[in-house]
Amino acid sequence: MRDKIKEYEAVAHAAEKFVKSVAEGNSEYAKTLFTDDAVLFGILNGTVERGSIEQFYRNVDTVGAGDVFKARIDVLAVEETVAVVRVEEGWGGSIDFTDFLLLLKLDDEWKCVAKAYNQNSNTIIK
Repeated sequence: MRDKIKEYEAVAHAAEKFVKSVAEGNSEYAKTLFTDDAVLFGILNGTVERGSIEQFYRNVDTVGAGDVFKARIDVLAVEETVAVVRVEEGWGGSIDFTDFLLLLKLDDEWKCVAKAYNQNSNTIIK
């Protein structure tokens, strides 16, 4: 059963923690969104990344904030206990991603259990 509009807003609000971490180069916000056992999948500059969300935290903290960062959050689906979010993010064409976040409603709070991403092909460093 699809849920009420307020749940879409709650999911978008949760995803804002992800965006804030990336925008500021500070993983602390994202750490409140992801579960401890969350997983990461994607291909960064031609190399497959998979495993613990800790890799994402290291990437965010290493790259730091960007001067030209922009993001858009699209809530694609919300059911009673699961949601899917797409986040378009970019640093003015220097490196751009499309992230897909899978969230579960745990203890009445939306938490991210998985992140899969695509690095836009025109920003791959070879």
